[in-house]
Amino acid sequence: MNNPLIGLLVIAIGSFGQSSSYVPIAKVKRWSWENFWLVQGVFAWLVFPFAGLLVALPEDISLADVIFRAGSVDSIIYGILWGVGGLTFGLSMRYLGVALGQSVSLGTCSAFGTLLPALLAGTNLLDGDGLILLVGVLITLVGISIIGYAGALRARSAGEQSGERSLGKGLAVALLAGVMSACFSLGLEAGAPVKAELMAGGVDPVIAGLPVIFLVAAGGFVTNACYCIFQNVKNKTGGEIRRTGSFKMLANNLAFCALAGLLWYSQFFGLEVGKSFFGEAPVLASFSWSILMSLNVIFSNVWGIILKEWRGCSRKIIATLVAGLLVLVVSIFFPSIFN
Repeated sequence: MNNPLIGLLVIAIGSFGQSSSYVPIAKVKRWSWENFWLVQGVFAWLVFPFAGLLVALPEDISLADVIFRAGSVDSIIYGILWGVGGLTFGLSMRYLGVALGQSVSLGTCSAFGTLLPALLAGTNLLDGDGLILLVGVLITLVGISIIGYAGALRARSAGEQSGERSLGKGLAVALLAGVMSACFSLGLEAGAPVKAELMAGGVDPVIAGLPVIFLVAAGGFVTNACYCIFQNVKNKTGGEIRRTGSFKMLANNLAFCALAGLLWYSQFFGLEVGKSFFGEAPVLASFSWSILMSLNVIFSNVWGIILKEWRGCSRKIIATLVAGLLVLVVSIFFPSIFN
């Protein structure tokens, strides 16, 4: 199937969902972070990915059949490592600030998640399609860096400070967060044999990758659940959900956790479905991870503008932000020029 514009649109819709997934957080009441994160994680990393798996699997193939196919265990392991990236992402912002922490983490995630699968596949990044891929990633990194600089200028103008800033420790944690977060991309690549077998069995290529998302996300759930339970024990918040209060409040929290989970899952649903439209554009397919990261940054900052987080900033800061967003837009369409 070859229609790159539709593929890009589908990925963009999924990215917008992910960038909106944090909006429901404000509606969750009386729960500590570890309980909210665990409950929304059940929806984001188990319920909705499992629903996607059920949509894709024919009646004669069970979940056990998928798990025991080549590549499945590797996908789960990469998912566990990806979970580490998600947990350390917040630490990177604590030590470096939001602007620099996000820039280093997302930039590393974008680069490693795009280039490592290509290198493992034997692609020469200094020639032909590999060089196009490398240049596209570099443009993405420039865009993210410019936006990070705009965020640093905004923080400086607002006099924001943190007593926990540590450049050396922060850079180490941010790099770790970026590399580990890129493991989701590696998990999807490791599950390629599963996707190929399903397609050979007659499954529509548009949805054949959904079972792989479940495998990687389930691995990530293991990491996050272990950490949340540890925090429950440490902070003595294990019974917090049961003590929420009225049934109405409990239903409210569950509903918004489910919404957050669905919106988060939409980014990878959109990525897998969107990639199926890049049939005759191999460079664009290889670059799809970087496209998703760029769109996540773009839409997150759009939300920041809507929520007036940039209100009161100077023209220089706004111009810097817009320049970074435009560079990311260029990075999204750059590989398509050569397909």
